[in-house]
Amino acid sequence: MRTHELLIAPLFITSFALGSEAAEEPVPPKVGQQAREFRLKSLDGVEIGLIETLRQGPAVVVVLRGFPGYQCPLCSRQVGELIASAEDFAAKDARIILVYPGPADRLDERAREFLKDTKLPGNFVLVTDPDYSFTNAYGLRWHAALETAYPSTFVISKDNIVSFALVSRAHGGRAKTSDVFGALE
Repeated sequence: MRTHELLIAPLFITSFALGSEAAEEPVPPKVGQQAREFRLKSLDGVEIGLIETLRQGPAVVVVLRGFPGYQCPLCSRQVGELIASAEDFAAKDARIILVYPGPADRLDERAREFLKDTKLPGNFVLVTDPDYSFTNAYGLRWHAALETAYPSTFVISKDNIVSFALVSRAHGGRAKTSDVFGALE
């Protein structure tokens, strides 16, 4: 019986190790890597896909915090700064995708609340990420009380290569508009 147990132990350890590899958390894309395709809906119900967006030019994907119990003032400021440079982004054919993550229940309502009276320029779109499908797939879920997603910015070239990636592990530390422009060069 002892020999039988000794033969089974390595199989158990190997299967556990293989199983744990499959369960690894996804990681955000890094500079030089391809970005993973995603498809999310705008508040108008239009499905927005990354690859489709890249056919029109480079994309700037900005992951906001959604609604962690309140509308994030740093997210509002960041979006305001990006909108203030909308014409500069348009001159580079860049499309800005603002990702608003959260639980599916009331997510569209919260996203509309976030925008308030803000009119997004034509090269900007706010998409919702119901139940964190995109956030989880990109390894950006912030698993802490009253948190949703790590604020993040990715610049993705027309050929789907990440040229800029910043994931903030705090509320601040957001990408500067000048750094985003530099990555669009």
